[in-house]
Amino acid sequence: MHPTKHLISPHGGQLSETLATDSKLDALRREAATLPKLTLTPKQSCDLEMITIGAFSPLNGFMGSEDFARVCREMKLATTHNGHRNLVWPIPILLSVKKEQSPKVGSRLALHAPNGTLQAVMTVKEEFLHDKKLEVPSVFRTEDPAHPGVKAVMDEGDVCLAGPVESVAVCTDPDGPEAFLDHRLTPRQVRDEFHKRGWKSVCAFQTRNPIHRAHEYLCKVAQEIVDGLLIHPLVGETKPGDIPAAVRMECYQALISKYFVPSRTMLSVMPAAMRYAGPREAILHAIVRKNYGCTHFIVGRDHAGVGTYYGSYDAQNIFDEIEMDESKGGLGMTIFKFEHTHWSKAAGGMVSPKTFPKIEGDAISLSGTAVRDMLARGERPPAEFTRPEVADVLIKWARGQ
Repeated sequence: MHPTKHLISPHGGQLSETLATDSKLDALRREAATLPKLTLTPKQSCDLEMITIGAFSPLNGFMGSEDFARVCREMKLATTHNGHRNLVWPIPILLSVKKEQSPKVGSRLALHAPNGTLQAVMTVKEEFLHDKKLEVPSVFRTEDPAHPGVKAVMDEGDVCLAGPVESVAVCTDPDGPEAFLDHRLTPRQVRDEFHKRGWKSVCAFQTRNPIHRAHEYLCKVAQEIVDGLLIHPLVGETKPGDIPAAVRMECYQALISKYFVPSRTMLSVMPAAMRYAGPREAILHAIVRKNYGCTHFIVGRDHAGVGTYYGSYDAQNIFDEIEMDESKGGLGMTIFKFEHTHWSKAAGGMVSPKTFPKIEGDAISLSGTAVRDMLARGERPPAEFTRPEVADVLIKWARGQ
């Protein structure tokens, strides 16, 4: 029996890892040197890493036209995987190129990361037009070019290449400041760690920001219910202005070392790119964590949102619209839907609308602008808003020290 058999099954029944075995790696590298070269965008490179390690299971390559259209329209895969049909999937995973870069169907293509590292060899099974008029409003619920996810899609090529990949690399920049090799664990490695710890029920917390007191509260409520907590920050491509992953990791480590129980808490990283797609991206984030072995997933206020494009609880409500029964292709996870939480002066602790009556002027909350201004001045925000150890890391970053 596989050591992680007692854990939740990956989406589609099994992990679809595409990293070639040792005996095949050298042959692939030699072949790649003779093939047409395609340099991926940062988002595409992140997507390829997620495919490689099985985080995007059941995908074993970039999507074809049937999957693309059905995902956009119905949030389901058109193709059958390991006998599983109608699998929930919310966002197209595409390899879009310029028309002049498109090779012949049936040909092989060497895929390189932006830094030049060979990532994979792809067999081109299909070429189809990138229907952005279908994708953009379906995925993002807006066509506003100011939306970072919309802009990223509009900047992509007008032709999509589909087909399976044979990968030769996982992390393409292992010496980079945001490689986090000690924490850059694959879904299989994370599942093995869950097994070693005896965890059967695990809740994942997705984040692309430092964890403040409200986030900490959500995590600890979840910890009262499940065996373990996976703090799983996204460290792939984000938009300009987001706090660098290396700074965030320092914040997470400072917080966990003092305020969490080590035997019940695990920190790992997810090398995905942000799409800022709000509700649909919340589903994708849940599927990925299912592949890592998590049974529960936290969806808070405005999950994966940006600006004012999505309602505060749109990302929670969308889980009421999709199939959840795993036997019917659904998610098969428990979603924790938390309302807005804050420190209450009257209660003397963290509260939500479900746990404490609303009192005018009672909440300790700060805008992002106010927090950034305080950090730039070298001032710690109130301890009720963020832990002092986290604030000190952010002050050092904000002041360029």
